[in-house]
Amino acid sequence: MRGQPLTDIPLADLTKYHALGNDYLVMDPAHFKAPPSLDAVRALCDRHRGAGSDGILFGPDFRDGSQAPPWLRIFNPDGSEAEKSGNGLRIFARYLWDTGKVSRAVFPVMTLGGQVAAEIINQNTVAVDMGRVHFTSGEIPVAGPARVVAGESITAGDREFVFHGAGVGNPHCVVEVDSPTREMACRYGPLIETNPVFPNRTNVQFMTVIDNHSIRIEIWERGAGYTEASGSSSCAAAAVAFRLGKVASPVTVHMAGGRLLVELDEDFHARQTGPVQRVASIRLDDGLVEALGLERANNP
Repeated sequence: MRGQPLTDIPLADLTKYHALGNDYLVMDPAHFKAPPSLDAVRALCDRHRGAGSDGILFGPDFRDGSQAPPWLRIFNPDGSEAEKSGNGLRIFARYLWDTGKVSRAVFPVMTLGGQVAAEIINQNTVAVDMGRVHFTSGEIPVAGPARVVAGESITAGDREFVFHGAGVGNPHCVVEVDSPTREMACRYGPLIETNPVFPNRTNVQFMTVIDNHSIRIEIWERGAGYTEASGSSSCAAAAVAFRLGKVASPVTVHMAGGRLLVELDEDFHARQTGPVQRVASIRLDDGLVEALGLERANNP
């Protein structure tokens, strides 16, 4: 049964959540006059000198009035901007619900990677319809002639891998291996991420199939590095395995941080469901705000 929006969130500069260990800071435009600069993003995400996170969610931005879908901007810890983030979208949906910025449990959210539909299942579980997963080179994107990107070879350091491309509003490279490990992701992930075949860089998933409804992945995330969980990576890897006929929907995706459920239809529309936990409300020191070039919209 769905819970009710929270009313006890204190006034904060940032609200921190995590989804299977993938943590984000929500920065509400109602609290700041402008988005953070590249340097400010890097500083805030720094786990020793800032608030610490895997990225910043800047929103909601009601661009065309309060009746329009809220916009979300997603910043990676290196300061780059992501088109989509499955875990980030679940977190953002929970923030909108927690703060009463949405009144219905099912609502749309706009991203650079397109519109998605979010659903509050209960207070700690959120589902997001991520849209259709694409496999053609132009839609991912992958360099070279127009084609379905499947079963291609890629060299990373001292190894050659077979990979499949997938686009979930952001680019993904799914690499089939017998036994994915964190060490494998950290060693070969950055080399694949920046391979010239991916003009916008890419997220990388090292995947193995467990059974007809389960896969396991290790993830190297574009702009963030090794991550314990990723919603868009889960959708991409599950869709590739589904397309290859190696799994049937629904697919449980096992990651270092936990499990996500991915449902797919015959047109490869993906819906991911998983947990979200609110961690903290954070009030930044005035000196840090000034040093980062941020300006609060309100100074109570």
